[in-house]
Amino acid sequence: MFSLFSKKTPNGLTINGAEQAIKVNSKETILQAALRENVSFPHSCRVGGCAVCKCKLIKGKVKELTESAYLLSKEELAEGYILACQSVPKGDVEIQVVIDANAPSYDVHAISGTVTKQWPLTHDITAIEITLDEDMEYSSGQFANIAFPELSNAVRSYSFATAYSTENKRAVQFFIKHVPNGIVSTIVNSNNLVDERVNVEGPMGDFYLRESQSDIVCVAGGSGLAPIKALLEQALADNVKRDVTFLFAARQQQDLYCLNEIIEIENKWPAKFRFIPVLSEEPESSNWTGERGYVNGILSQLLTGSEQAYLCGPPVMIDSVVATLNKHSITSDRIFFDKFITSADIVAA
Repeated sequence: MFSLFSKKTPNGLTINGAEQAIKVNSKETILQAALRENVSFPHSCRVGGCAVCKCKLIKGKVKELTESAYLLSKEELAEGYILACQSVPKGDVEIQVVIDANAPSYDVHAISGTVTKQWPLTHDITAIEITLDEDMEYSSGQFANIAFPELSNAVRSYSFATAYSTENKRAVQFFIKHVPNGIVSTIVNSNNLVDERVNVEGPMGDFYLRESQSDIVCVAGGSGLAPIKALLEQALADNVKRDVTFLFAARQQQDLYCLNEIIEIENKWPAKFRFIPVLSEEPESSNWTGERGYVNGILSQLLTGSEQAYLCGPPVMIDSVVATLNKHSITSDRIFFDKFITSADIVAA
């Protein structure tokens, strides 16, 4: 009878045939265990909505927290692929996954801080600046988990909106889009948070600018501008001399923001830089003289097929743009994206 109360031995996780297995705690996913041990495991949304963390199950069994069939192909499912962020080992497991040796490899830290600035960017996107109690080094394109412990237990992920600064290592900015019924985004949208304490855990994610001689295509939608802007700021600081085409998708003129910052990047860029805002719902009677419609339609007129693409925004936009890129012979190994997925997106899936 005593054995009923004995502590369960953690399961073991072997990645790519490593000699030493990683211990997986009770109810912990494969991705959570890997990140806890600072493995540079490919991932983005961490909620089963993007498939960046897909891996091949070689041995053992897992409990899948959500349905993965809508993200993985029939061939991948038949070959044993799973989503690491949604798979809890039932015992010892072994997986294979492609790990990018050049991906950012900063240790993840949980650091408290204080909101020092807050300002509206659009009617539904708010910027906050946080001064952390300690330094947090990150790579442009990565994200962090944010929580306001005195206001809610909810934790949400947001991308860093500026390049890492060696001059002010404790200042971080985030762009937060209000999601109807979203706990954290409603807190940010509805309250003056200046002087509010906040917990920041990061950095995470493997969205970053890859080394290449190819031209760069960037597509951002909504608050997806944050990591794209940060990525371009860092590239400018690093004197990257690659031609850039940057499409910013929005509904109407009121949804455009950070235009001065983008124009400043454009003016300083050491190579060709095209910035093209595209409005999908701008009234025909307005004074807008720029592009109208959807970004994939405009993009298809600009591609040569040799570009490297970086995409951030809502899933529908990302999927549409990826399809357009594929039609122009830009393969998946040259497409990098960060889907901004909300809890509503997961429920809908």
